[in-house]
Amino acid sequence: MHLIRRYCVVLLLALCFANTLRAADAPAKEPTLEQRVADIEAYLNNTARTTTATKVAGPGPGHNGWMMVSSALVLFMTLPGLALFYGGLVRRKNVLSVLAQCLGLAGLVSVLWWAVGYSLCFGKGNGFLGGFGFAFFKNVDATPNPDYASWVSHNIFAIYQLMFAIITPALIIGAIAERMKFSAILLFSTLWMFIVYFPAAHLIWGNGGWMNGLANPDAKIKAIDFAGGIVVHMTSGWSALALCIFLGKRLGHGKEPMPPHSMVLCMVGTGMLWVGWYGFNAGSAVAADGIASNAFVATTLAAAVGSVAWAGIEYITRGKPSVLGFCSGAVAGLATITPGCGFVSAGSAILIGAVAGTATFLSCSKLKSKFGYDDSLDTFGVHAVGGTLGTILAGVFASTKINPNLATNLNGLVGKTLWLEQLKAGGLMLVWSVGATLAIAWLVGKLLGDLRVEPELEMQGLDVSEHGEEGYVYDSDLGGHR
Repeated sequence: MHLIRRYCVVLLLALCFANTLRAADAPAKEPTLEQRVADIEAYLNNTARTTTATKVAGPGPGHNGWMMVSSALVLFMTLPGLALFYGGLVRRKNVLSVLAQCLGLAGLVSVLWWAVGYSLCFGKGNGFLGGFGFAFFKNVDATPNPDYASWVSHNIFAIYQLMFAIITPALIIGAIAERMKFSAILLFSTLWMFIVYFPAAHLIWGNGGWMNGLANPDAKIKAIDFAGGIVVHMTSGWSALALCIFLGKRLGHGKEPMPPHSMVLCMVGTGMLWVGWYGFNAGSAVAADGIASNAFVATTLAAAVGSVAWAGIEYITRGKPSVLGFCSGAVAGLATITPGCGFVSAGSAILIGAVAGTATFLSCSKLKSKFGYDDSLDTFGVHAVGGTLGTILAGVFASTKINPNLATNLNGLVGKTLWLEQLKAGGLMLVWSVGATLAIAWLVGKLLGDLRVEPELEMQGLDVSEHGEEGYVYDSDLGGHR
């Protein structure tokens, strides 16, 4: 009897093993026609995949292609857009220093992003900072990450977000141009990325972010920021103000004229910024869809109105509209519409552009002279003021008709008290950015001895003193430039 029972057990195990082998050898079940159609509809509507049984396992080509183009456009904003915009506004002896700072930050931030930055911003962690799951781009490949985009390659999403990380510290350069050591800028920016930018990006945009009102139903502050009003413009703009005050004024500031050395470069840079901003704003839809189209339109209108508003005020008050006024107003309109471009209507974008041009003009022409701080190229006046106003106005004008995603977690706030959430989120990041900047600047000064170049080197110009090169070489024997 014992032998019979043992035989039966062995026989059952053999049958189970045979069935397992047959199941493994069986071809995978083909998706049904309904499943295939559902996948196509999800791709066209940029919604989550409806099934794992699909013939479309990777990214959607249209959305993926748009995000690759957008990534290039956002890099174009920094290199060469912002570099030329800032480079034209400084004195001739400092033009290469600004270009070097932009280029140096592009390389530095890219390495930080690959190592841990992307993971700390968009990896799974807590409400304030991501974890290390994506460190060194581990598991960041062509397969989409559904936490952020169902139809875009995870590696392309990571590179797109890298371009935002590059331009943010580069914006700060405008406030401290012509007087800060190159080594101090790199060390300051490294610490600033870890202490300010990485937490800000995770708080507002990251999976489970404490202030990610759009995607986190448990967010404690339900804020919205479509393309970086808080994460980019407020953090960089308010940090720029704190740093320029901590650093002190340029030698001769307020006593001798310091006009831009080339408005041609400034104008060219402005055009590049405007073009690149379409990737910055419309690309933040992370799809080539209707929300991206709305952001594209809103960006165009706000930039145009901001440019006309600034130059128009100059014409009324000074009798002549300047090219610098047109350029500054356009950038102000772009910065101010950034947080709301994917949430507000075209009419609201017109109003936001008008507010942007007016408020930033007053900030740069009146506020700066009243308080006497040396914000060299008006980073605070344009980006902090514009980003802060845009953040609040996004809460005022956001509409579920423009962006249905607002109804998911914010339906009780949109059109009512969403602007209060914006005020809370912006206020917290303002205080954190300023406090952290002052602490980092103090530490860097202690480590390097001083943040500023020596007075005689500042008078000589940072091109020669910091980089051993000149932007323009004048040969007296030939009677001109060579």
